[in-house]
Order: sequence, then C-alpha cells, then structure tokens
Amino acid sequence: MNVLKIEIPGDVQAQQRPKFSRYGNNVSVRDPKESKDYKSFVRLVASQVAPDTLITEEIRLRIDVYRKIPKSFSKKKHQQAVDGELRPTTKPDIDNLAKGIKDGLSKVVWHDDSQVTELFVRKMYSDNPRAEVTIEWGEK
Repeated sequence: MNVLKIEIPGDVQAQQRPKFSRYGNNVSVRDPKESKDYKSFVRLVASQVAPDTLITEEIRLRIDVYRKIPKSFSKKKHQQAVDGELRPTTKPDIDNLAKGIKDGLSKVVWHDDSQVTELFVRKMYSDNPRAEVTIEWGEK
C-alpha cells in the first residue's frame, strides 16, 4: 500500500457557498475569494510532496483538522483542548473543512475527487493550527 502524508500549516479555510452572477441570460458560478485562495495554498503545499504521476486508483483519505484554541478558554479548558478531551463543536462544519482540502488536492495528487472511496475527518484543537492529511492507495 502506498501512503502519502501532507501537513498543511495554518487555519483550515472551510469551503464557502459559491457565488452566482447573472449577465443577461448567462449565469456564472465562482468560488468566494477565501475558498479560492485556500485551495491554491493547499495545491502549493501538496505539489511539493505529490507523486510524479497523479493517483488513478481508489483512495482512502484521512484528514485531521487542528483548530486554533480560543483565547477565551480558561487554563483548565485550554489544557482539556490540548489533551484532546475537549473538541470543537462550533462552525465551520467538518464536511466544509474537508471539501476545501479535497478540492485543493484534486489534479495535484489525484485525478478526481470521485476516487476517494473512504473518508475519515476529525476536528480537534491545537496551539498549532493545521491539517494533517494521510492518503492511502494501492494494494492492501
């Protein structure tokens, strides 16, 4: 089995709803700037460790998102967050966090998102916000 690990530093940007514009009878759809910029950043980070050729097989994907610990937390809550006893239950939704990362890896690491047959995503707190992505493919 092949394994590729990618660490994406900084706050993970959740995929936002697309923006729609109308020009006469034409309707265009575009990504909001924050989502577009984050996907570009993911592509940049991934391109430094991506395989020489795009993965074309089925993919098992694991994403661990580490959110910044709020400054409003007491020392006790902060320690619980660091220890993993307290997990983020606030927005953004976990699926929107994964979507931006998946879109950023498409055409850099793999051919298309449809190749992802297993997806495991977790949201946790850390003093070091980031996303840790593990991609597995090939023979088990």
